[in-house]
Amino acid sequence: MEKLGPGSNADTLQVLAMIPHDAFAVIVDAGSGVGRQTLALANGLRTRVHAVDTSERHLASLARYSAESGLEHLVETHCIDMADIPQTFPEIDLLWAECAAYHMGFPNALKTWFRAIRPGGYAVVSELSWLREEVPDPVRAYFQSGYPDMRTADQNLAIARDAGYDVIATHLLSKAAWIDGYYDKLEPLAKSLLQHPEQAVRNFADQTLKGIRIFDSAEGNYGYVFYVLRKPELTSTAVCKQTT
Repeated sequence: MEKLGPGSNADTLQVLAMIPHDAFAVIVDAGSGVGRQTLALANGLRTRVHAVDTSERHLASLARYSAESGLEHLVETHCIDMADIPQTFPEIDLLWAECAAYHMGFPNALKTWFRAIRPGGYAVVSELSWLREEVPDPVRAYFQSGYPDMRTADQNLAIARDAGYDVIATHLLSKAAWIDGYYDKLEPLAKSLLQHPEQAVRNFADQTLKGIRIFDSAEGNYGYVFYVLRKPELTSTAVCKQTT
């Protein structure tokens, strides 16, 4: 699959356009996977994008896709943990993370990456978020087991501010971005594995199909929200020396 999670180039570029700058010296895609958004950023900005992921297989796929797209000169892969980004990239102009921050925990990811972003730099992080206060019990129960730390969009905004960021904008991932190239390919694949000889594979296929059914019945109670954040500029503080 060319998409390992919900997303679309249209949504990625729409969010990119919300940032008041269009030139960035250092761009890092945290948790790039096979790099759908990496290529969209590289092509849209015509600037080198550093793709970070712990899966060598995913990065190899990204390298192949970038070569096929004629963008290999704009993509550099790094097989490292997202938590190690500050050590590898101490001054980031734009950090991008789609469907990846939850691996570290949203609050921890924002605090960790804050150290790596230069003053005046940006972070764009998408996070699965509750969109309504009243959520049907089956939907709530599904995520209680799958992602118990899921928060409301307002709670995530508060977390971002507490981590030191200014909030520039938010964007809700479109419904089509869940389906096109992701659920429409994942569903038949999962169905084909329901009779797999290994129990673990059958369980995974069943859970995948359950997640798709929950999405179909959720009626907009949850979604991926992009949080467009900026690290404030450093302010100079004048020190007054008191004399007697």
